[in-house]
Amino acid sequence: MIPVLYSFRRCPYAMRARLAIAANDRRVELREIVLRDKPAAMIDASPKGTVPVLVLPDGTIIDQSLDIMRWACANTRDAEWPTGSDAGLIATNDGEFKHHLDRYKYANRYDVDPIEHRGAATVLLRDLDERLRATGSLGSGPQSMTDLAIMPFVRQFAQTDRSYFDGLPFERLHAWLAMHLASALFAWVMIRPAPWQPGDPSTVFPTSTDA
Repeated sequence: MIPVLYSFRRCPYAMRARLAIAANDRRVELREIVLRDKPAAMIDASPKGTVPVLVLPDGTIIDQSLDIMRWACANTRDAEWPTGSDAGLIATNDGEFKHHLDRYKYANRYDVDPIEHRGAATVLLRDLDERLRATGSLGSGPQSMTDLAIMPFVRQFAQTDRSYFDGLPFERLHAWLAMHLASALFAWVMIRPAPWQPGDPSTVFPTSTDA
């Protein structure tokens, strides 16, 4: 038996989990869900009802994306990730940046001014651009776990209004995001599996030819 991962292709939290799993050469059974029709097996495992959810063979449930990334990194060179400034940077991404990103992307849902929240998120992107000045990476290397944890959220911001993002004077951030989006790793994690139904054959992720 291998672990089971409940995922949703476009969710940035699920995306970061898949990125870590593939980058660390782990294997899971991938179960793509439909958000409006979540499978009972996933809800039974994690009543919070959000992805990602990882079910280990011994029954252990890991239902926070960063914890899944830590599991994926266990016994690897990134086993101690995240520490120090990495943890702080990720906390800012998952807290302040995600707050403004949601209100920029889903302004009608929150009944707020999207431009105000776009501006606040842009300030934080400027900080990322400056951090990239030294090495072109947010962590210890081009595909560090810190980079993989944050990239899906920057991608979501960029896709909300691509012309606005492309017009920002953040050359390092543009190059960093483009590198990740063009990588083989990103292509592996963005496969389009059919929504999972009980009784379906197992979909092993990543496939043996991917990593």
